[in-house]
Amino acid sequence: MRTGDARYPGTGNLEAMASAVRYNAFIRDLVRRPAPPRTPGELVVDFGAGIGTFSDIFPARDLLCVEQDPGHRSMLQARGLATARLEDVRETSVSFIYSINVMEHVADDVAILRALRDRLRPGGRLLVYVPAFRILWTDMDDLVGHVRRYRLGELVGKAEGAGLRVLRAEYADSAGFFATLLFKVLGRLRGGGGRLSPAAVALFDRVAFPVGRMLDRLLLRRLFGKNVVVVAARD
Repeated sequence: MRTGDARYPGTGNLEAMASAVRYNAFIRDLVRRPAPPRTPGELVVDFGAGIGTFSDIFPARDLLCVEQDPGHRSMLQARGLATARLEDVRETSVSFIYSINVMEHVADDVAILRALRDRLRPGGRLLVYVPAFRILWTDMDDLVGHVRRYRLGELVGKAEGAGLRVLRAEYADSAGFFATLLFKVLGRLRGGGGRLSPAAVALFDRVAFPVGRMLDRLLLRRLFGKNVVVVAARD
């Protein structure tokens, strides 16, 4: 969910990350696993859908993309995806909401988490995936309009404060933690900019990310990672 009348400055980074085949497959699996059983026609919401990188996980007939940026919304609509504002989504009408790298843009994230909770039906679930650790703040965070990066306990506390019951909480992408530190150092050496190189993304995706997934499975996901993932439910 982005704001602004001109082209969102992070669109190029979204386009670069769309080619990260292994990483994006990981995100898709991360989203699919906690989704509750649904009957056909039950609504799923991709909150902050961006350019639609993860808007093909569920059948288009059941999916609603909530996206604030006009340019991204036009891209979604051109793909035949339904779009809406969050306030137009009926309360207790949604079985599953997922939000990938969005809450870090939101000034009052607890209010948005509460609004998402209100849209879930009883038993519905929410998955939130956000950037982790202030130490990883780079020029890219400034470029794309991030307000914060999260610690695990912080996001858990905010989800619970919004009336959600947390089912799962952990860090993700340990390799990305070190890659982001390197990106930060190199950015300072070359004078910043915050833009991702498609070639660097492809290299990370092919070489570093698979190694990081092995490290994640060794329980490093309890200690650190580039991102935080929380799955929560409405009782």
